[in-house]
Amino acid sequence: MTDRTASSAYDRSERPGSASLVLMLALVIFAVLGVYFLAPAAIAPRFVMFALALFGVAGVFFLFTLAVGLVQFSPRAARNDVTRLIADSAAEGLVVTQDTQIVYANAAYMDLCGARDPAGLQVVERLFSGPPEVSEAVYRLAQAARAGTAHVEELRLSPPLTGGPGVGWYRIMVRSLPQAGPRAVLWRVADVTGERQRQEGVFQELQHAIDFLDHAPAGFFSASPDGAVSYMNKTLANWLGYDLTQVGSGGATLASIVANNGAALLAAVSGAPGEVRTDQIDLDLRCRDGRPLPVRLLHRVAFGQDGAAGASRTLALNRAAGEKPEEGLRAAEVRFARFFNSTPMAIVTLDGEGRVRDSNAAFAKLLPKALKSGQAREPWSLLAGLGERDAEALRKAVQDAIDGKSDVKPVNVSFEEGAGPRSARFFVSPAEDGGQKGVTIYALDTTEQRKLQEEFAQSQKMNAVGQLAGGIAHDFNNMLTAIIGYSDFLLSSHRPTDPSFKDIRQIKATAERAAGLTRQLLAFSRRQTLRPQVLQLGDALSELQMLLRRVVGERNEIELRHGRDLWYVKADLTQFEQVIINLVVNARDAMPESGGRVQIRTRNVTTGDCASFSEPHLPAADYVLVEVEDTGAGIPPDVIEKIFEPFFTTKEVGKGTGLGLSTVFGIVKQSGGFIFAASEVGKGTVFRIFLPRYIPEEKEAPQKEAEGAKPQGDYTGQGVILLVEDEDAVRSIGARSLKTRGFTVLEATTGLEALEVVEEVDGKIDLIVSDVVMPEMDGPAMYAELRKRGVKAKVIFVSGYAEEAFAKNLPEGEFGFLPKPFSIKQLVETVKAHLPPPGAGGAS
Repeated sequence: MTDRTASSAYDRSERPGSASLVLMLALVIFAVLGVYFLAPAAIAPRFVMFALALFGVAGVFFLFTLAVGLVQFSPRAARNDVTRLIADSAAEGLVVTQDTQIVYANAAYMDLCGARDPAGLQVVERLFSGPPEVSEAVYRLAQAARAGTAHVEELRLSPPLTGGPGVGWYRIMVRSLPQAGPRAVLWRVADVTGERQRQEGVFQELQHAIDFLDHAPAGFFSASPDGAVSYMNKTLANWLGYDLTQVGSGGATLASIVANNGAALLAAVSGAPGEVRTDQIDLDLRCRDGRPLPVRLLHRVAFGQDGAAGASRTLALNRAAGEKPEEGLRAAEVRFARFFNSTPMAIVTLDGEGRVRDSNAAFAKLLPKALKSGQAREPWSLLAGLGERDAEALRKAVQDAIDGKSDVKPVNVSFEEGAGPRSARFFVSPAEDGGQKGVTIYALDTTEQRKLQEEFAQSQKMNAVGQLAGGIAHDFNNMLTAIIGYSDFLLSSHRPTDPSFKDIRQIKATAERAAGLTRQLLAFSRRQTLRPQVLQLGDALSELQMLLRRVVGERNEIELRHGRDLWYVKADLTQFEQVIINLVVNARDAMPESGGRVQIRTRNVTTGDCASFSEPHLPAADYVLVEVEDTGAGIPPDVIEKIFEPFFTTKEVGKGTGLGLSTVFGIVKQSGGFIFAASEVGKGTVFRIFLPRYIPEEKEAPQKEAEGAKPQGDYTGQGVILLVEDEDAVRSIGARSLKTRGFTVLEATTGLEALEVVEEVDGKIDLIVSDVVMPEMDGPAMYAELRKRGVKAKVIFVSGYAEEAFAKNLPEGEFGFLPKPFSIKQLVETVKAHLPPPGAGGAS
């Protein structure tokens, strides 16, 4: 305690109080009495009367000022005296300054200044002057005082203000004091040297404890409930090869330092509310270089009153070094414990009432909920999280094993754990422990296997539907070719003014719409004909932009964002446009009545970027990504798995065929790409199309239009044409249309018959137009046989299937292709485009 006898408080702001007023009044009374006794007799009475009148007026005025509060005899003066007494006797120094002048300083501050009287006082800025760090702190305090804000600093002075050796610590606080006058500032100076010395002592003791723990012969680490290692001693860090600077900043977790599934085993330790539990566990830690380190852990966990586990404290004993090898039964137990916790198969033992006796790390990872929060002590806690049917099947299997049955069948169960639904197969066998019956359960995680089975079944179903759709489309194309061909004949023989002309055109238009439906079926089955060309998707989408704006309507917005320097792709431009239009139409239909926004984005995706999309079926490669995102209603999770299936639709009857997205899927797949959908109900959907990057050859350049037969004004010609078609109607239309335009047509219904016709004319044929799928001998087999016989005539294949479906089975050579259904004009144009020029050889 500071000695206060040497100094007292200094207050320059004191003013006369009530005692001074009474003294002045007494002096006036004595003056009046003196005048009365010393003045002449004639003057005294008058002076007394005048004095009494004066005192009367003064009394009335005093009563008035007392009434209005100008003069008070209240507890305020007493309060001011108490406040001053507290300030005067405060242990910390208090000083009030105004315009850099000290107007008040208590005894403690005077002691800090070493002042016996006011003349020895110093302002804080002068009292604390010294090294730059002290001057800077005082400057910050002064700036805060001028700004009228509060501020605190701690200063270190050597030597201290009290003199002598050592260091002094001082805490200085400053704030404005407007009630004491303008620019009045209160400074509070406390000597905290003793407090800092005590803190430094505690810190040094703690540092000694840490040093002892760091160099202890055993490892030690602490981990939070989420598995982050917050502390590791130097011994354990040396064992594992860790840098201590990385520990505690995310550089180490239980999963990284504990081998196999041991982290899950530590996290699964359960206890009662308020319990502190310590378990002995033999397992392997994992060194930074991957080597296992066999250890015995003393794992201590304290549980809160709510049953939640707190931070763990774990002592690790190195069994590979520092201990003598154990022999006999104990060594075998240790080796078994390590094996038990390192095996990838989940193992758990139950007693006769279904309580968990023991479990390994793999089981703790598979079903952690069954082992946490004290549930493991309850009967049948293993069934927590299982469905009612699976739980009952597993309970029956366990009971059968306890009853001694040897033919207990495996139980397949499904449960929710972690990121989503999982599945496992449980094998139950009887076991005894100390004469008490129980069971051992071996569990295999079958989640990935179940997913692969479901995906394979879905693939098989889609393949079967695709084959069916392709076959139906092929047969329909034959019929549609006949309908369109005969409609062309009728239109050519009727004038536009004829009453039946419009009906015939309507028949043809209906057949063409049906042909569009078959093209969608073929697209889904990936059997349509594609005309791939080198594309720059940014240019293709820009040319499609005006059409897309009309598709989305006036209430909705559409926005295109192109990435820079997009790579080339190779795809059918028409089919790619169909993909984008279908996706935009679906986005428009999903919009609310108030409207929404469709955004189409393109960018390059490198091989390293593929992993960021979390799509397991996307191979790592270079792609051009096209994203179509909308702000519509979104797709529920149970629906999004089916959207690419044919004939699946959520639209009302008559408003959707269910082939839009299946067509998109087929076109993308046939182009060598991938398509994925992600959606959130109420926020919207995004479709991502990944098309493989294509590097054009030097002479290959992006094409604006697909190459093919160009329309010609003259549809007449000459030459011998062999028409091979097993469908009578299609063959009849083809032969008739070519004969009327000057060609010589030879007909055959099968490939074998076509070979006979070629022999009859001694190979003098200019062009062969053949179907692909025919009885006895199909088109490709006929083509190969003709080449063997030396027939060099060009061949045009006609089919409702895709060109790629049979081209791989053909021998090398050039051939043309005409997809069904076709019009008479398309047939004639293709024939004339493939006929050899006059004089080039052939029959003519």
